[in-house]
Amino acid sequence: MKTRATTILGIEHPIVQGGMQWVATAELAAAVSNAGALGVISALTTGSPENLAREIRRCQDLTDRPFGVNLTILPSIIPPPYEEYRDVIVSSGVPVVETAGNNPGSFVEVFKANGITTIHKCTSVRHALKAESLGVDIVSIDGFECAGHPGEDDVPGLVLIPAATALLRIPVLASGGIADGRGLVAALALGADGISMGTRFMCTWESPIHSRIKDAIVAATELDTELIFRPLRNTSRVASNSVSRQAVEVLANGGVFEDVRELVAGARGRRVYVEGDPEHGVWTVGMVQGLIHDVPSCEKLVARIVRDAEALIDSRLGALAR
Repeated sequence: MKTRATTILGIEHPIVQGGMQWVATAELAAAVSNAGALGVISALTTGSPENLAREIRRCQDLTDRPFGVNLTILPSIIPPPYEEYRDVIVSSGVPVVETAGNNPGSFVEVFKANGITTIHKCTSVRHALKAESLGVDIVSIDGFECAGHPGEDDVPGLVLIPAATALLRIPVLASGGIADGRGLVAALALGADGISMGTRFMCTWESPIHSRIKDAIVAATELDTELIFRPLRNTSRVASNSVSRQAVEVLANGGVFEDVRELVAGARGRRVYVEGDPEHGVWTVGMVQGLIHDVPSCEKLVARIVRDAEALIDSRLGALAR
């Protein structure tokens, strides 16, 4: 299944693993890449540029196939050393970088000057067009269904993806609400050149999160998420639990960020993945959990998605067109 995205990224299948914080480790990225898709490491999860260099080397030891690094650039009271992370990525010989968050212009210039393929994650057509103008090679468009930050426009993928592909000249990866071959076929039909999945890859053997959290995702439905920070216009989709529901209630009743700071602390969310208590803190997951029913290896998952997509195109859709 060759597309513009597979050609640019040097991969076999048009599937990319999301660079999820606390989840996108060398083991997961390497397993995805070894399956013929594109694995991605989360730079900021490593905690320092030095640790990122070690994580990249670990991934290079685990796979000889292309993989990427996610660098999410966000405003912060004490910003991470983004330029140092950038320099580690360049010096380590990583072939692909996925940027997200703020305008990546200055970073894209450096990456492209060093022959690195760039993907930028967007949640709107206007931001995707801006990213294209900055010279990125591919944009990944997150529909409203996605885990994490869906933006503030509330446009679902079924509308957002074709709206973007109608205007963009560069390839688009569809993201949000995709977990299987049906989602891949739908994305291709909407004009995308591939898909990016986060929550689905959380539920694989190689995912580093606790097995109880994987089981919680399998047991959950599409209704079991919350949108926190909506009044602050920094919306984030997370698992519905006692902590996230409390945060939603506090802000809906006029609270400010300081009133929920302890509830939504990142350290609590990370402990969820490590210790396996889904009620301990706020943790990210998408509506697509309602379509996830097992925990396969990355190899089996990628092969199944591609096989089911090809069968759907050849059988049901082909029969309808005859």
